[in-house]
Amino acid sequence: MSDALTLAGRAVRLSRRQLDALLMALVLPVLLMILFVELFGGAIQTGTRYVTYVVPGVLLLCASYSSGLTAVSICQDMTGGIIDRLRSMDVPARAMFAGHLVASAARNMVSAALVIAVALLLGFHPHAGLLDWLGAAGVVLAFAIAISAVSALLGLFASSAEAANGYTFLIMFLPYASSAFVPVRTMPAWLHGFAAHQPITPIAETLRALLVGGAAGANAWIGLAWCAGLTAGSLAAAGFAFARRAG
Repeated sequence: MSDALTLAGRAVRLSRRQLDALLMALVLPVLLMILFVELFGGAIQTGTRYVTYVVPGVLLLCASYSSGLTAVSICQDMTGGIIDRLRSMDVPARAMFAGHLVASAARNMVSAALVIAVALLLGFHPHAGLLDWLGAAGVVLAFAIAISAVSALLGLFASSAEAANGYTFLIMFLPYASSAFVPVRTMPAWLHGFAAHQPITPIAETLRALLVGGAAGANAWIGLAWCAGLTAGSLAAAGFAFARRAG
């Protein structure tokens, strides 16, 4: 645990030093919120005000974007010699992964707070009590950790920071092919199956139910199961891949 906390502090400091990437991770979701609501919102019919509908999608999109920093950081550690230093001090690989996941979670919670603040300025009126807000924060945190774990795995296989960032760019497209920004029923018929059964849709619907009212139903359990499965599977695969690559 002490190794993980130490490396988490290191990962947070690295994020602060990469000021341009950190600002993009924090500012881009805010710009996307303004773009979707002010430019596209009037043309998209969701049965409610678009700002109310789109907030969960932007929260998940910002987590997807921020995960790219995790992949780049892991790749830089693998190619920059830090792994040899950690192994000489008998620091386990899981501590390094935990450190990067904690830093990613911290970035995402700050970004989520900025998105909510801008959404309120744009007319977002949540119908959420304290427990609902805590539940929504927990869902965002679980998704951020899961998507960062996937990115950490991708970062292990990347040969350069640019390649790592390119791999995770594919993750950013998942929210668009889900109910995060438009209802699934408005999509082409051939896309319905994928959009309805990928991880983003149940997570977005759970956030929507928590923030604006309604019953999450089975979406909550399905979304959390996706998060748990992605996290556990990615970390297990990352541990195996790390042992093969570092050995």
